[in-house]
Order: sequence, then structure tokens, then C-alpha cells
Amino acid sequence: MGGAADREEGLAFRPKFGADGLATCVTIDAGRGDVLMVAHMNAEALEATLSSGIVHYWSRSRGALWRKGDTSGQSQRLVEMRVDCDQDAFLAFVEVGGDGGACHTGRRSCFYRRIESGSGGARLAFVDAGRSAE
Repeated sequence: MGGAADREEGLAFRPKFGADGLATCVTIDAGRGDVLMVAHMNAEALEATLSSGIVHYWSRSRGALWRKGDTSGQSQRLVEMRVDCDQDAFLAFVEVGGDGGACHTGRRSCFYRRIESGSGGARLAFVDAGRSAE
């Protein structure tokens, strides 16, 4: 097998990064199933994650490798990692350390607002406004 068929149906791990060298990673609390955050990985972050068991990302804003928890204490221990059908996106199932949060705002999840449609257009509403430290 070769090409797309091998990437989609085979057992060889051949991650496909975008032109910017990145792939999307959705991070999920392994115990609760909550989506905690979406970030990006490059080959270095992926290798560091798989070899250490601690999730690493590539920070687009800082242009640097980022081991989750180094500054926030919100470490993420990898429980399981999955790849999508064409191997260009990942799911990281994690156990969260520190205060149990994942968002830099202090919340458990980065997805704490819902988009609501109305006659005045789209607006946001809080669905999980509490911060981890509260």
C-alpha cells in the first residue's frame, strides 16, 4: 500500500503537517470527556509529547515550543493520543494537573462561551464562566 490509502487505512504513523509545519490538536479531559482547548503541534512538539508523556504544543504567538504547565502549573499528562483519517489532526486525551484548568484565562476550558444568533446578529453568552481558582 502507498499514498493516501496507506495513510488512511494502514498502521504506519505518518503525520501530515501543513505548509506552516503545524497540525491541529484538540485536547480532551480523559476522565470527563470535556474539550479543554485547541492548539497546534509541529513535529518537535509531537515528538516531545510522545516521548515524555507530557503534552507539548507549538506556540504560534511566541514562535516557540511550549510544554503545557511550565508557567501556569496546568500540566497535561497524556493518557491517549489519536490521529484523524488523513493524519493531519490529533486528539490528546489528558489528565490535567495544577488547578485543573487549561485556559490561560483561568477557566477549566477555553470553550466557555456559546454563540447565539439573534435579530441583532451573533453575540456571545457565558456557559462556564467560573475560573479554576474560584
